[in-house]
Amino acid sequence: MKTRHFLLALLASATLLATGQAAAQQQRPIRLVVPYAAGGPIDVTARMLAERAKDTLGPIIIDNRPGAGGNIGADIVAKAAPDGLTIGIAATATHAVNPWLYSKIPFNAATDFAPITQMVRVPNVLVMNAETAQRLKINTVADLIRYAKANPAKLNYGSGGNGSAGHLAGELFKKQAGIFALHIPYNGGNPAQLALLSGQVDFNFDNLATAAPNIRSGKLKAIAVTTLQRSSAMPELPPVADTLKGFSIDTWWGLVAPAGTPHDVVMKLNQAFVAALNAPETKTRFATLLAEPVPSSPGQFGAFMKSELSKYEAVVKATGARVD
Repeated sequence: MKTRHFLLALLASATLLATGQAAAQQQRPIRLVVPYAAGGPIDVTARMLAERAKDTLGPIIIDNRPGAGGNIGADIVAKAAPDGLTIGIAATATHAVNPWLYSKIPFNAATDFAPITQMVRVPNVLVMNAETAQRLKINTVADLIRYAKANPAKLNYGSGGNGSAGHLAGELFKKQAGIFALHIPYNGGNPAQLALLSGQVDFNFDNLATAAPNIRSGKLKAIAVTTLQRSSAMPELPPVADTLKGFSIDTWWGLVAPAGTPHDVVMKLNQAFVAALNAPETKTRFATLLAEPVPSSPGQFGAFMKSELSKYEAVVKATGARVD
């Protein structure tokens, strides 16, 4: 009888221990690696989303790992255990541009990640110094191209550096328009915008969220957005693609897990984050950053990243930009 009671007690203890371990596992926080510094648009939207999804997934800790154009943070995710407890941000730079820009990269953007969902899309915008645009009588993309062809080698444009989104957009624009403009790289987007505001450069391709305050104040003249369709943030602006067919360069980012993460874990993460992206509160808060939520299935996001990786191979090679 004593033996039977002992066995029952032992079984009960084992059950409680297993339950406790499962609960502890369930309560372990998810680490969301942001491969950029705190305070930028990607970091801000990641924190917003983490806050919204915590009721479903539990605590989500943001881990900022900037450096090497985002490669350091992306590599941490690529090499993490595929258990759903480490996920990260995949962005235009890390998963479409850097594989062609850097001579050596510590991860394979095409195979080392399991897509979860795209998060947002932020249009870039072709902007000019307002006084320059008025003096040169440039109000449209066609006006800019016409002036450049009539005045060869007189225009220049700035960007946040070689291989940046602004640089790639500028080179693609020059190629498709058949014009020349001298590229002047700066050490970051803010110095490039200051150069435009002071009239040191003639035009830039800038992030719409960054450029918007100076557009609204009248210091910058917005010519067109770089998305294929008009942006809901500034619907009055036509796409560059209205003049240059197929022109499309925008900024995007989303969520990925390490390759090999079980399908059911990926789907659980997808469902939670898609619900968070679809929440009216999320859309309202993202709108303040001029960021449009783009919830998607893992398959859709994976196909999109694959197409972007292919697109930017040609764009980066056309610029000749390299980071060694």
